[in-house]
Amino acid sequence: MRRYGALQEEALSAVARRLVAPLPDSPVVMDVGCGAGAMSVPLVSALREHGGGVLVLVDATPELLDAACTAARAESDGAVSVKPVLADLATEDPLSFAGPVELIWGSRVIHHLPDQLRGVRRLVSALAPGGWLALAEGGLETRFLPWDLGVGEPGLQDRMAAARAEWFVSMREKMTGSVRLPVGWNVALADAGLGEISAFSFVVDHPAPSKHLVREWAVDRLTWLSEITGSYLHPADRDALRRLLNPSDSEYVGAREDVFLLETDTIHLGRRR
Repeated sequence: MRRYGALQEEALSAVARRLVAPLPDSPVVMDVGCGAGAMSVPLVSALREHGGGVLVLVDATPELLDAACTAARAESDGAVSVKPVLADLATEDPLSFAGPVELIWGSRVIHHLPDQLRGVRRLVSALAPGGWLALAEGGLETRFLPWDLGVGEPGLQDRMAAARAEWFVSMREKMTGSVRLPVGWNVALADAGLGEISAFSFVVDHPAPSKHLVREWAVDRLTWLSEITGSYLHPADRDALRRLLNPSDSEYVGAREDVFLLETDTIHLGRRR
């Protein structure tokens, strides 16, 4: 998570400044599902530039929450109060975390909830009048591998993307109480009672020849994809993945200079009336 956050830092800093700019003085901002703090630090920095405020960090994993809190407080320089809350958005009321807030940020969190629309509505209920909800959900498929790797058949990444889509459907279906969300995020935000709905996307671009950090991240990403998609892939693709993830192999992805990182994430915005 820290490697990925470091690679996103520049883009997320610009996003944080854009989201904080229209907020009133001394706003309360909530980062739900904060993870290790990839967006927490940019939000603290943006709040500090804005004149100060409060940042509420929410996560269900103590180790991640501690990491995010430590990083955010180091950036706050005393101008921003950082409040960690150990809680699960799926079962606990966001209003109990901090009371009404002016901005709620959630990145790739809602799609992990059994009832996504209910989750959005619960976040909306925690907004102050005129407050903003910003959800980073969707975008374009992350690219990081050449089309022809010289291992197995060309197009491995596209086949993994298709397999990941199958895995995601299966993951959602196996959730207890899972409810489909058969609309786009703009419609979901409107159904949850928000107005002034819009969206924008940001790009993270680290081209080849790759930095060491990109190669380390590529190993992480490919390991995760291998774990979740393996059962959906042809045996030949699984063999190729084993070679790419073997540090002793000549084709080890962590030693390749032709890996890269190119992704586009979309942020969906709505304002409480």
